[in-house]
Amino acid sequence: MDDIRRLLKYLRPNWILFLLALISMVLVAVFETAVGALIVPITDVVFGTNVGAKTQTLFNLQDFIPRDDWFSQWAAISTMLIVFTLLGGIAEYFSVYLMAKVGQSAVLQLREELYGHLLKQSSSFFEKHRVNFLVSRLVVSATAIELAVSAHLRDVLKESFALLFFISAAFYYNWRLMLGALIIAPIIAFITSKFSKTLRRISEEAFEGNKILTDTAQESLSNHYIVKAYQAEERENARFSQVAKKIAHANLRSGKISAFSPPTISFIGVLMICILLFFGLR
Repeated sequence: MDDIRRLLKYLRPNWILFLLALISMVLVAVFETAVGALIVPITDVVFGTNVGAKTQTLFNLQDFIPRDDWFSQWAAISTMLIVFTLLGGIAEYFSVYLMAKVGQSAVLQLREELYGHLLKQSSSFFEKHRVNFLVSRLVVSATAIELAVSAHLRDVLKESFALLFFISAAFYYNWRLMLGALIIAPIIAFITSKFSKTLRRISEEAFEGNKILTDTAQESLSNHYIVKAYQAEERENARFSQVAKKIAHANLRSGKISAFSPPTISFIGVLMICILLFFGLR
């Protein structure tokens, strides 16, 4: 929680851009929901019921679909699909760009403060901490924060808005069925939380390993004359290989969990759909 408060300190100077990015994310969710809402009239028209204009759907989109002429129905539905998709793409562009700008501004301020803080340290500080490690913190860690703000935070907010709108749409169409579907929510949340915690721990291990790997390579290459003088090429190669193998092992474990997580959640979802169909068809 303290890390989030410290991160928000760097977002405050760009709160207007952040607010505009939030509005863009909401618009993305609205247009995605509108595209999904067109499935109902599309299904009615395509399968020959020819009552697309009479079918109640979200945002009263059925009022914009003619009742009789199939060509007019096709033109109206196609126009709405294209317009909603185009507007959603424009909103997506602004949400990505604005969050990237906020992230770059935050990491710029962070790097300037960190570099200024390092310059004020005493000589004993630099004797206790290797320069390669400090440079890695200045470059790699700051880049990770920029990625967290511009990409990860944006994805969390955007998907949260989309989830909220889609759940609202599901309640609009059939609130009883949606209440039944929500039974699976705690199970999915528990499994996702377990997978996320494991992936976060492995990612931190790989991230720290990358910094150690950079530190090891820079130390050996910048002091290559010492390495050659003591004929320590094999020892330095073994050090580098040990860290690289540790990173590869962490990435492999992360890949295994990432590959196992989606099928597991999808299988649980399918089981729940089968149960709901059983009660719905009775």
